[in-house]
Amino acid sequence: MRKLTYFIATSVDGFIGAPNGDADFFYSHVDAEFVGHLAAEYHETVAAQGRVPLGIADEAPRRFDAVIMGRTTYEAGLKEGVVNPYGHLPEQYVVSHSLATSPDPQVQLIGGDLVAQVREMKARDGLGIWLCGGADLATQLIDEIDEIIVKTYPVFAGTGMPMSRAGFGVRPLELTGVKTFGGGQIISTYAVRRS
Repeated sequence: MRKLTYFIATSVDGFIGAPNGDADFFYSHVDAEFVGHLAAEYHETVAAQGRVPLGIADEAPRRFDAVIMGRTTYEAGLKEGVVNPYGHLPEQYVVSHSLATSPDPQVQLIGGDLVAQVREMKARDGLGIWLCGGADLATQLIDEIDEIIVKTYPVFAGTGMPMSRAGFGVRPLELTGVKTFGGGQIISTYAVRRS
């Protein structure tokens, strides 16, 4: 069975973006060591426009072969003209009830029962499924998430979009890994404990 991983960037105080969804404040808090680690260990999560500069354009998926993102996350790339942000992955999904058609044939829309569709995806053969964002999706899929990888950046946002929305109760996690970087970033990996 495939694993659903919520792999997300956050500020120290738990925000994944500004109130309008902008996450540019993260990019001013990266260094070569951190970027190199992401390119080596999580290269599937690097969008199309960043793959050539990092020298990973031809890297085959090792960890994830599918990505699920919300409409707001997807539209951030659309504003920059990126209609196929993760074309290096065999499966790209955008969860939306408002988009009528996908701007790119490689990007599939999910508009119906999200949980049922994710369960069907997890039952298929393949590598892991990356839950890219955002907070509403994490809340809707909390019972399906198997692993949470949090990239914490050394910034205090003060306000913005939280990592998840309230309402799903306490979820026990098991810390399975921590990596720290000289620039102050931390990557924490957690397994979701099932009752």
